[in-house]
Amino acid sequence: MKRRLILSTLLGASAGALLPAWTLAQDAWPNKPVKIVAPVAPGGGVDLVARTMGDRLAKALGQPFIVENQSGGGGAIAGQTVTRAAPDGYTLMLGYVGTHGTNPAVRKLPYDAVNGFTPIGMVGGTPNVLVVTPTLPVNSVKDFVAYAKANPGKLSYGTAGPGTLTHLVMEQFKEDTKTFIVHVPYRGIGPAIMDTLGGQTQSMFPGLAAALPHIKAGKLKPLAVTGIKRHPLLPNVPTLDELGYKGFDGVQWYGIVGPANLPKPIVTRLNDEINKAINSPDLKEKLSSEALETMPMTPEQFGDYMKKDIAKWSALVKARKLEMD
Repeated sequence: MKRRLILSTLLGASAGALLPAWTLAQDAWPNKPVKIVAPVAPGGGVDLVARTMGDRLAKALGQPFIVENQSGGGGAIAGQTVTRAAPDGYTLMLGYVGTHGTNPAVRKLPYDAVNGFTPIGMVGGTPNVLVVTPTLPVNSVKDFVAYAKANPGKLSYGTAGPGTLTHLVMEQFKEDTKTFIVHVPYRGIGPAIMDTLGGQTQSMFPGLAAALPHIKAGKLKPLAVTGIKRHPLLPNVPTLDELGYKGFDGVQWYGIVGPANLPKPIVTRLNDEINKAINSPDLKEKLSSEALETMPMTPEQFGDYMKKDIAKWSALVKARKLEMD
């Protein structure tokens, strides 16, 4: 009996030794600092959300959540880094519409945006807003469409670059309205806005957070926003949906993802803490001041959201015959 007991104990210990370290340590997670990769340079919405959520998760889980900025390739470098990381819960990423929505639809990437990641939790999104220069003689979307049709090719619009959300939303608008407006791509939304303010381009579809200071200053005229409801910071500006343009429900969204095969207990715990944070009144107010509305979801809902976003933009790219590579 003693020999059998000793043998059974040894076999159990051997089996435990064969299990991955992260399997044995799940109950203790996190017991060291966690890294959140932000796929952009410091500054801007992605970086802001990454640092805001890192602070909240650190307080909730008792370990530092350190943001590491990895810019380059429109998020490709960061995406590749995270897909190659161990699925142990210590490397996460602030995914957004660029890394898990538009980029996978328009170009070949060194990572699989669907199968290479574990969806954890959506944080929120900000709508895009159709704006024009105040000197353009239009005061509504109806006026803008009529002007564009009466002056084909004379209007131009700036974007943050080919294949970005600011580009694809306007291409969607052009497809729906059958208008011809010249695309002028820039390296980032900042210079694109500056040229619209200067009159070199006459229109654009930036994220509301980037456009809001210029709208408030009267330097950009808002005509409509994307999303399914009017934004509280622009209550008098209609949605495209209410104007009869359907399918403009996309937003500049942000969420937390991890490498593929992240253990479910870790995913569940993170999702619970993310949803607690974004449902707290103080954080909702802070994000709302940045034109960001919270969007709590389960991991499964977030995963479906990303798949649908990629499919939507892929269909538009095919319809418009847009080639990015």
